[in-house]
Amino acid sequence: MSAEPRVRALRAATTLDVDERAHLLERTQECIEQLLARNELDEDDLISIVFTATDDVHSAFPAEAAREAGITHVPLLCARELGIDGGIERCIRLLVHAYTRRSPRELRHVYLHAARQLRTDLPE
Repeated sequence: MSAEPRVRALRAATTLDVDERAHLLERTQECIEQLLARNELDEDDLISIVFTATDDVHSAFPAEAAREAGITHVPLLCARELGIDGGIERCIRLLVHAYTRRSPRELRHVYLHAARQLRTDLPE
């Protein structure tokens, strides 16, 4: 780890079994919690989070899950993922900007459920 915190970007993704509000909030919160835990981050380290969702997600904004989990002082943005043929269905992706002492190689990105296929090169 480096001595001074630096701005780093982390990626995460999860999928939904069904497009229902409670399930979306649960899966998105799980993704956020694992990303923070695996990288030893808390809300004060976060700069911003960008969420994307595939076209088949309509039940809630993924950012709502972060707010319900207590992340209240971080800018959040939701956007629509590109609709690519053969893409993963009901997928929520995150791009998190944070201050950390970890080097890029020490960062632990999180891919859960069917989203694991997006980055098979990463350890779980």
